[in-house]
Amino acid sequence: MSRPELQAPPEIYYGDIEAKKYTQNTRNQQIQADMTYRALELLNLPPEEPSFLLDIGCGSGLSGEILDEEGYIWTGVDIAPSMLGAMLMIIVISVLQWLLNAETSHATSSPPHRLNRFFTTLHSALRNPSRAVFQFYPSSDDQIQMITSAAQKAGFGGGIVVDYPNSKKAKKVFLCLFVGGGGGQQQVPQGLEGEEEDSRVRFERRRERERGKTKSGKRKNIKDRDWILKKKELYRKRGKEDVPRDSRYTGRKRKAVF
Repeated sequence: MSRPELQAPPEIYYGDIEAKKYTQNTRNQQIQADMTYRALELLNLPPEEPSFLLDIGCGSGLSGEILDEEGYIWTGVDIAPSMLGAMLMIIVISVLQWLLNAETSHATSSPPHRLNRFFTTLHSALRNPSRAVFQFYPSSDDQIQMITSAAQKAGFGGGIVVDYPNSKKAKKVFLCLFVGGGGGQQQVPQGLEGEEEDSRVRFERRRERERGKTKSGKRKNIKDRDWILKKKELYRKRGKEDVPRDSRYTGRKRKAVF
């Protein structure tokens, strides 16, 4: 099956029907969540400090849901209307490969021109210091070189991070960029090695421990009433049927039945 970016421009490919199919697909939701968590890890944000994030190519908000749950303030932009639901940190999931295809024969439509314009504009919008993490699907090493060269030409520092490089299925490519100084936080992170499932379980357990604590270090109730109402509203926006209606009993702890 041909990749989406090879079939049509994103604003055409992701019409109302395709956008709805993508958003409601549980596999897409899981993949998007995993890559967003990994992008946040690669950003290496200071703990317990508020950050304003820009989600480029936000689509219907699958990554934004994770950003909300993690407590970040974020803004999303997308070129496809049907997918819509001064920056410091940026995450970009599955977007860069769309810039690698010339849509017309005009010189401004060539991949090098599009990449140079994208990274130059992005660099000018960031303040010092800043970080950006891009997850993308290259089809060749030449595409990786083209992207990194355009980013460096625009003034970014950083490099490529590859998770599970020896796995055809689990391999993921990230471009980690930074503007300005910042010491250790501006170093390119290491990619994940070994078995994907082992690493995923390890990161999930650590993530749940951190999310399950308040700022004082005490355990908190993650699935409280506000969390449940937020999830139900999200399901309704996605078009999911049979979402239970809200009531005064929503989120109330039930008594044990003997």
